[in-house]
Amino acid sequence: MQYALLIYGEEPTEEVPEDAMAAEMDAYSAFTDHIRGRDAYKGGEALLPTSAATTVRVRDGKTLTTDGPFAETKEQLGGFYLVEAADIDEAIAFAAMIPGAAHGSIEVRPVFDWAAAMAGAQPDGATEAVGAG
Repeated sequence: MQYALLIYGEEPTEEVPEDAMAAEMDAYSAFTDHIRGRDAYKGGEALLPTSAATTVRVRDGKTLTTDGPFAETKEQLGGFYLVEAADIDEAIAFAAMIPGAAHGSIEVRPVFDWAAAMAGAQPDGATEAVGAG
């Protein structure tokens, strides 16, 4: 089953020292190499800061945009991995290896299996169908 490992953390309010940034990037590279070596890596990206985000809503047929993220929280979504894992326990183990888990949080969310749903099977972890994506 596929899982999205959503990486949340506080955005820096000041310049991060170059050596600290290099160490963090080395740790992320090592984690990515680890899950690639296990054939678990399906994708992933870092995201630009929330200052570059735009939130989109459609109300009464009109598209409304707002600068920044929708949620006003301390922790912001900074990136994600998409992994293939045998079960939630393996996905949690992968999440615990992500460097950002040491100073932020990692949300582990099963990916809805549309192929299984279309074939009539109830995907693991799903209790009801969600809107088409």
